Amino acid sequence: MADPGTLTITWLPDARPRERHLAVGEFDGVHIGHREVIHGADTVLTFEPHPRFVVAPDSAPKLLTPLAVKADLIADLAVRELVVIPFDGSFAAQSAQEFIDRELVSRLGARTVSVGENFRFGNKAKGDTELLRAQGAFSTRVSELVELDGEIVSSTHIRGLVTAGEVDVAHRFLGAPFQMRGIVAHGDKRGRTLGFPTANLVPDNALVVPGHGVYACRAEIGGERHLAAVNVGVRPTFQTGRGLLVEAYLLDFEGDLYGQELRLEFLARLRGEKRFDSVDALVEQMHLDVVDARRIAA
Repeated sequence: MADPGTLTITWLPDARPRERHLAVGEFDGVHIGHREVIHGADTVLTFEPHPRFVVAPDSAPKLLTPLAVKADLIADLAVRELVVIPFDGSFAAQSAQEFIDRELVSRLGARTVSVGENFRFGNKAKGDTELLRAQGAFSTRVSELVELDGEIVSSTHIRGLVTAGEVDVAHRFLGAPFQMRGIVAHGDKRGRTLGFPTANLVPDNALVVPGHGVYACRAEIGGERHLAAVNVGVRPTFQTGRGLLVEAYLLDFEGDLYGQELRLEFLARLRGEKRFDSVDALVEQMHLDVVDARRIAA
């Protein structure tokens, strides 16, 4: 996991005018197409929450990156400032031209504005790249959609890959491994009785989770980095009554992790989730999983 560069995070109402070279978009996942839009910008302007949560909550997507992860990924791109729009109904009611005049020009001092070719903005999404190009206050750079393996690189496509467990393919589209973060929660402590104590994360319902299965991951906790074998699922061998859980077995680690933030980078899916006929058979498979995880994640 790369150490992020120096990035100032500013909420839009607190922003002070200065000459800015802006990249504007939702940037969920900060994938390789987003990186083309951001390239050369000193400031990224994004939205929190995702606008669809406000204007069409029934069709709002599960997100690849919460704001904290998005900020770290953007920091790695030599961006100076992340300006966050607190998106709500009143902001959504702004016309496209009002957004340009009030926010991009008056508040942020935009000199260049970079967007993707499918960027839409303003009330009822009436603003588009042609309106931006027609402005005299700044120059506009429009990035074409990026293709990889014959597929348009999009957050929607990457969500599908992650949900299907294809995290290695998602890595190529994202330009970095898919990440999960969370505070280590107490589980039923069954892993330690099997010789595989795990750090458990309860997934956020608003975020994408890899499909059920066992994964090779890199883990970071307390400033230390480890390899990990991670199970995502409901543990079908045991009747626990628990919901979806992410269980990370950190290789070559001993210690208490409860209450600390765990960061996981998903590198490859080792196998699907399955029910074993006995605990011994499960433990035997877990030993094999650890060998595979060590080989892939090293």
